[in-house]
Amino acid sequence: MPTDLPARTHGRRSAGRHASAEAWQATTATASSARVGSTSRSASHASSPRTAQRTRRKAPQVVQLAIQHRIGVGVTALALIAGISIAPAQVPAAAASAVAASAAVGASEQRGHVHEFTVDSDIVAPAITRDAFSATDGVQTLASNGTNEDWAKLVLMFGGWPQTDANVTVMLRWMRQENGPPDWWNRNNPLNNGYGSGGGAGLGSYPDLVTAAQYAAANLQRGYPDIVAGLAAGTSADVTAQAIWASPWASSHYGNGSHWSTTPVEIVQAPASAW
Repeated sequence: MPTDLPARTHGRRSAGRHASAEAWQATTATASSARVGSTSRSASHASSPRTAQRTRRKAPQVVQLAIQHRIGVGVTALALIAGISIAPAQVPAAAASAVAASAAVGASEQRGHVHEFTVDSDIVAPAITRDAFSATDGVQTLASNGTNEDWAKLVLMFGGWPQTDANVTVMLRWMRQENGPPDWWNRNNPLNNGYGSGGGAGLGSYPDLVTAAQYAAANLQRGYPDIVAGLAAGTSADVTAQAIWASPWASSHYGNGSHWSTTPVEIVQAPASAW
């Protein structure tokens, strides 16, 4: 018995020690697991707000990048469209060649219709005479100027005769022999014409100088062919003067030229009331 007791006692102590060790390990494990759980919960609780905050911070950046990307793509597309619309259309080389060839053919066809003639070297082209044109003053202009020269041109105009220097000169000399330059418009009848003036001897009058010019031209055309021929030629004042002397216009026939002066005639303006 005594020998067995120590053995049992030793066995109980070993079991106690083992039990104490196992209990301590269990306590340690529980405490460790508790600490781990507490740490993991603390970490999870600590990390969750930061993670959410980081997620919230990253979300706007992603949206901003997406909007900027879309804007960039839109601007690029608009630039391409504008460049295409502004840039001139390129004509293909083949089309340009075809147009050039067509133009060349058209030019050759036009040249094909040109006719060429060969003439002898001794053939001379005839001289070409071209019509000459000149402007003459009208009734209103001549009456506005109002001189004896203007009245002489007015008679030539109504008669259809050229207003050459020779014709104007012979008319001025004739007017001077009838009334004289200082009052050449006397009775509005510078040539003392009896036709239409109411005085057969040339002592009649006209309402104005324009009417007097019309009747003077009409009277010459109706009965003084030699004077009309000289005025129609308009080349020589002396030839026309000789026709006047020989005509029955003046009974004195101007002394056959002895009463006819060839000196320059003074140009005098008539009163506006005479026109």
